[in-house]
Amino acid sequence: MGKYEAIMELFLEFISSQKKDAYEIPVGVSNRHIHLSQEDLDTLFGSGYSLTKLKELSQTGQYACKETVTICGSKGAIEKVRILGPVRSKTQVEVLAGDSFKLGLFPQTRMSGDLQGTHGITLIGPKGSVMINEGLIVAQRHIHMNTKDAEFFGVCDGQIVSIEVKGLRGGVYNNVIIRADDNSTLECHIDIEEANAMGIDGKSKIKIIK
Repeated sequence: MGKYEAIMELFLEFISSQKKDAYEIPVGVSNRHIHLSQEDLDTLFGSGYSLTKLKELSQTGQYACKETVTICGSKGAIEKVRILGPVRSKTQVEVLAGDSFKLGLFPQTRMSGDLQGTHGITLIGPKGSVMINEGLIVAQRHIHMNTKDAEFFGVCDGQIVSIEVKGLRGGVYNNVIIRADDNSTLECHIDIEEANAMGIDGKSKIKIIK
């Protein structure tokens, strides 16, 4: 490689790194919600019940449903908790950290699907109730992306990064998990409490910092 080619290669690498630093990722803000198994859906709403799609979500194949349920802890209950579809193999209830005081339960912060050893909770629907033995979590903040996005940002599935939020109340959140696969849409997911703390809304964007 000649001197000119080497200089050009370094220049292109610099431009690429600048683009990565400047690239902002959209944010999805979530409230408390539930993913149900078909068995628990049948118990809560009646045998053979199908969820009613209300609106599509950013991740392919996922949607908010018209149906809601009540969740009950040892001290209190929260009504009208939204169900997200489609059904899953195991029921998962995602609440906010502040809900702990009303429910009398203090769930662990976990990634979706990592339910072993978590708290259980009672769900009440129009046709019945069910007590799940585990599945109550506070969702760990994370970034969905496809494998090409991961290559662009120089990250990999499962990697822990930090994110920077601009604005008057902005700052840095650590311990953000990368979730990369072939089908995901680029979006950072945080809950409404985390969003409110830094003045984030659905129009906000974040930057990855390592």
